Amino acid sequence: MSLINYLTKIHFADNVLEEALAAELELIDLHRPLIVTDAGVADAGLTARLIDGLPAAHDQEMFVADSGRASESACRTAAELYRNAGCDGLIAFGGGSVIDLAKAIALRASHDGPLDQYAAHEGGVIRIRNVIPPIIAIPTTAGTGSEVVGTATIMPDDGTAFVLRSSYLIPKVAICDPTLTLALPAELTAGTGMDALTHCIETYLSMAYNPPADGIALDGLRRVAANIERAVHEGADLDARREMMAAALNGALALQKGLGGVHAISNALGALPGYDLHHGTLNAVLLPHVIEFNAPAVGERLDAVASVVRLDRNGDLVAGLVRLAERLGLPARLNEVGVDKSAIADAAALAERDFTNRTNPRRAHAADYLRLMRAAL
Repeated sequence: MSLINYLTKIHFADNVLEEALAAELELIDLHRPLIVTDAGVADAGLTARLIDGLPAAHDQEMFVADSGRASESACRTAAELYRNAGCDGLIAFGGGSVIDLAKAIALRASHDGPLDQYAAHEGGVIRIRNVIPPIIAIPTTAGTGSEVVGTATIMPDDGTAFVLRSSYLIPKVAICDPTLTLALPAELTAGTGMDALTHCIETYLSMAYNPPADGIALDGLRRVAANIERAVHEGADLDARREMMAAALNGALALQKGLGGVHAISNALGALPGYDLHHGTLNAVLLPHVIEFNAPAVGERLDAVASVVRLDRNGDLVAGLVRLAERLGLPARLNEVGVDKSAIADAAALAERDFTNRTNPRRAHAADYLRLMRAAL
């Protein structure tokens, strides 16, 4: 991949939510937003802070998803609400799935036909036009970086999940306020944090030529390694929370360089019907195995990663990552998160076709992914 493109507008500071939101609503001329969130964020009381931060002259509608996944059925319902209420933009307030859902709602509200015709694997990228309503993305987790990228993973009513991908889906503005993550439970902090770490490692190891992305990824790695355990075990530590949100942002900004086999497998497993798997936790389980597979192809880059993260006193990156996951209380095996042998054959074929496999530093086929998943079971 040759594209080097950093165009997203980002506010990043403690307690910046209210000031940035008021300023950007005026600049975008957005007067009746649809707020997209989920039950977990609402139950944590965070939506009250968001609504209190809206300027008095602004009306809003709210859609609260009852699932932690961006489902096609939720998208349909929310898009109808958007149109009927006369909304003129969206505020995505939550984790990666909520922000993905907001992107899908914006697409459905502005484009005709079923959502799956815009799926990347169906050639849908060229069908997405520059008529997407503005999205303000406000993450309440630190991991996916969905607030600054133009992709969204959608769960259809039946069948395999698909990805929407377009530069027009990049949120108009991202508001990154670390104070919004202070109440995030330890397990989610660990899983989303490992997602950020995986983004940084995989983008750096990708063989595409993108020096800015390399520098951003290494900086993100330093921040994760130094702060993830503190953020998990001392959740009220704002310094650690800030550094993890910065690391997640770095990992996402580097994504344009391409990911690799960890995400190819995680995306495939997450796409299987009947499974509800946390993406970041899957990454934590798979990362050591995929690094070992890719080691012959990445040369000194792997040494650079090991020297930056410093998770093992002997410089053994794989062993250090395994022990880190243990200290964070994350599962070590795929069977511990509910993956069984019947799933991995289907997932292996999907992983080979996943767009992230194209930038894996070592050529990988379905048989390779099947072996990796067997080893991780």
